[in-house]
Amino acid sequence: MLGLGSLAKKVFGTPNDRKVKSIRPLVAKINALEAEAQARSDEELIAKTRDLQARAQAAESLDALLPEAFANCREAARRALGLRAFDTQLMGGIFLHQGNIAEMKTGEGKTLVATFPAYLNALAGKGVHVVTVNDYLAKRDAEWMGKVFTQLGMTTGVVYPYQPDAEKRDAYQADVTYATNNELGFDYLRDNMKGSVEEMVQRDHFFAIVDEVDSILVDEARTPLIISGPSQDRSELYVTLNQFIPQLTDEDFKLDEKARNATFTEEGNERMEQMLSAAGVLPEGQTLYDPESTTIVHHANQALRAHKLFHKDQNYIVKDDEIVLIDEFTGRMMKGRRLSDGLHQAIEAKEGVKIQPENVTLASVTFQNYFRLYDKLGGMTGTAATEAEEFADIYKLGVVEVPTNRPVQRIDEHDRVYRTGTEKYAAVLEAIKESHERGQPILVGTTSIEKSEMLANMLTHAGIPHNVLNARQHEQEAYIVAEAGKPGAVTIATNMAGRGTDIQLGGNVEIKVMEALRADPDAHPDQLRERIEAEHAADKEKVLASGGLFVLATERHESRRIDNQLRGRSGRQGDPGRSLFFLSLEDDLMRIFGSERLDAVLSRLGMKEGEAIVHPWVNKSLERAQAKVEGRNFDIRKQLLKFDDVMNDQRKAIFSQRREIMDSAEVDEVARDMRHQVIDDLVEEYMPPRAYAEQWDNAGLEKAVVEKLNMNLPVSDWAAEEGVDQDVIRERITEATDTYMAEKEAGFGPETMRQIEKQVLLQAIDQKWRDHLLTLEHLRSVVGFRGYAQRDPLSEYKTESFTLFENMLDGLRSDVTQQLSRIRPLTDAEREQMMRQYQDQQAQQQQQMVPQHEEAEGGEASAQAPGFNAADPATWGNPSRNDPCPCGSGEKFKHCHGRLA
Repeated sequence: MLGLGSLAKKVFGTPNDRKVKSIRPLVAKINALEAEAQARSDEELIAKTRDLQARAQAAESLDALLPEAFANCREAARRALGLRAFDTQLMGGIFLHQGNIAEMKTGEGKTLVATFPAYLNALAGKGVHVVTVNDYLAKRDAEWMGKVFTQLGMTTGVVYPYQPDAEKRDAYQADVTYATNNELGFDYLRDNMKGSVEEMVQRDHFFAIVDEVDSILVDEARTPLIISGPSQDRSELYVTLNQFIPQLTDEDFKLDEKARNATFTEEGNERMEQMLSAAGVLPEGQTLYDPESTTIVHHANQALRAHKLFHKDQNYIVKDDEIVLIDEFTGRMMKGRRLSDGLHQAIEAKEGVKIQPENVTLASVTFQNYFRLYDKLGGMTGTAATEAEEFADIYKLGVVEVPTNRPVQRIDEHDRVYRTGTEKYAAVLEAIKESHERGQPILVGTTSIEKSEMLANMLTHAGIPHNVLNARQHEQEAYIVAEAGKPGAVTIATNMAGRGTDIQLGGNVEIKVMEALRADPDAHPDQLRERIEAEHAADKEKVLASGGLFVLATERHESRRIDNQLRGRSGRQGDPGRSLFFLSLEDDLMRIFGSERLDAVLSRLGMKEGEAIVHPWVNKSLERAQAKVEGRNFDIRKQLLKFDDVMNDQRKAIFSQRREIMDSAEVDEVARDMRHQVIDDLVEEYMPPRAYAEQWDNAGLEKAVVEKLNMNLPVSDWAAEEGVDQDVIRERITEATDTYMAEKEAGFGPETMRQIEKQVLLQAIDQKWRDHLLTLEHLRSVVGFRGYAQRDPLSEYKTESFTLFENMLDGLRSDVTQQLSRIRPLTDAEREQMMRQYQDQQAQQQQQMVPQHEEAEGGEASAQAPGFNAADPATWGNPSRNDPCPCGSGEKFKHCHGRLA
């Protein structure tokens, strides 16, 4: 008998069913235009695009143009790729255009789906960004789908790391631009560190389609993007601390795997104190509890975490004398990413590789706040429903499940739970052997490189041929995945490695043809293709007869989405398939999230060795554990966002101010207003409004005027005059400085003066903003402790960060005024000396800005800006006035190239 909820759904349909039903008339309209689109010549397809562009830019709504645009795009894809989009793909495209997430199963052709809303929205002429999870997919999709856009008379661009600026600018000017989320975020930050509008590469943030949206907007959203520069070298400290950690016992530290944290116990603190004092790291008489020991304590904690929480071949690998992080969700290498706060250096010390210096933050943004810059956002994935609340709450995105083109035939079996890992792996080996002998292809999912390699060794001993797909095989990823559907193929994959490439039953014809042509370049391509297609058809029949692709998972992931993604690799486009999870009570998820009760139940049942428990209740209890972990991770991301939102308002104010200055030809008014405000503040400070004349600090004001305005003014004499008040003093100082600056302008020439003012303003803003970011980081690290005093850390952070921001603006006005008042034209001798230094240092290597990636727990991820050229000041960014000059002269920047002339 049906429950009331089920009965209501049967009568009225689910909300999802109603959304799908509501757009069927639109799909019918597109289908009705198909014959008309097919009748067009190639030139007429392009002419149709021009007509639609003219109408879109004449304010006709994109919704009104949708049926014609989709019909034109479908025909272009049929001609360019030989693919005719299914009705379900058109539905996915419509939902994306409406600003939703289209949840589409693996193999439903999401890459093609994106072309429809991308084409429609690109008609507006503001550019559309298609966001992918890695550079390989960005390049592949841009090349593949670029054929469709070319057929339609539109341009396609692709953005990738270390791309020359001119090429990158062209890519962003294209109608449709493919890029990774990291590169888009970093380009946004880099643009807001540039010295002129012409140097910026991005244009409008109009519409973005995010592929694998759950991976990008959820999994990676725990790690903000940071652009950072090098700071002081502490290599010796890391090495010293690293030697002490292995000497600790289990009583010396506490490990909290749920919170991914490791802390010293009281005994551990004492032991570390003794070892550090003996090594001379702690000065005599100083303890770890003294305020002076803060830095040492911080790095000791990071060394402990590096040893106890970060494991080789699971969290990172060592490659070419370098620590390369591994993405916990995809198993992919994250080259160029670094953990921040000294943690990466602690791991480098642990593994004995070269220790790179730590970095300081120059600019940062979270993915949430970057993607909320877009006027409209859409996303695609095979698994979004479990995170629907987060998408709605943070991004205002709805999730719509798009029906599959053909019914799903895959059989999802109940999990098998074993007592020990040994029993589990014995059962896994038996299941693989049985399916392999039957000619059924098997995709084996593991949660770490270590486990995938252990399983690979077991298969080698058992004489079963197999492929391993993990971070070490990153380069062959697409090829290994493409071969995973051949009869009897056994492929071991770390998590979701290979995501974005289809596993086709019988193997991938295109890749087989490419391999055959590479082996025999003289072969006739058509004959070769014919032979390979015949072989493929026979192989596909064998695989279909064996039951399709068998997805065998050796562990549950802490996120249900990752499990569902793994399952989804099987049963594409109505193919048969099977999925089964093998678990043990020793698995991380089972061990950390309460396997004691389950262990007790299994003991009472009197299970023999090698037996498994298989029951829907077990699945349900595991899903509840996973839901708890997902909830906790959502809270971490929400908390991160709440704090970043405070900084985001300040970031927007600073970035828009920078943009205004870069856009403006005349910035003298800004500089003058700042100077006048500084004068007001000085007069108010030394001659308070309600103070008597005898209470004024005339000498103090006179000295401050020399320091801030570079002028010797007779303030004390003025103050001694009869009837002179603060306003008169203020006016006299203002008039004197205005005359002084007008004389400077006459000396330099108005045009040069405007350039100097612009550069001083931008450099001062950048320096102050960097210092402010560092201060906010320190505030973030301590504000949590206010909770112990019953004060809300977030409110405290908001209040204090606002005060800090106001102080930063005051300091900015003062610095700009002071610098502009001190500039003077260079003498001929000084100019000659500068040119000599400049030429001597041309060959010197210029320091680079470094990328970094702070771990998920509250941390920050970051990327690199391209290297500078010592010979080209245009590539130096904005050095601090007191930094060594980037030309390598050894002098401070303000005394060398920073001396404005």
